[in-house]
Amino acid sequence: MSVVMIMHWPEVTQELYDEARDRVGWETDAPTGGRGHVAWFEDDGLHAVDVWDSAESFQTFVDERLMPVVKGELAIPGEPNVKIVPAHRQFVPEAITA
Repeated sequence: MSVVMIMHWPEVTQELYDEARDRVGWETDAPTGGRGHVAWFEDDGLHAVDVWDSAESFQTFVDERLMPVVKGELAIPGEPNVKIVPAHRQFVPEAITA
């Protein structure tokens, strides 16, 4: 069952996010099970929403690729507030074929 990951990480700046994105390479080497990612910034830091095939596929990405960079190489302070919920429906307009 697909899941939605909702994250808020106050300590992450746009510069740190971009550096993590480049080092982890999730846009050039898509993580297994990742279906979509949207990130934005407000006055209170980074917000992101992802769709994953499963909570387990998200956790594998976090453990094996993301955290070694953000907590290891970049030493980003604080901890993300993460919520994972089951997806009810998923609509991807580009997947529609005539």
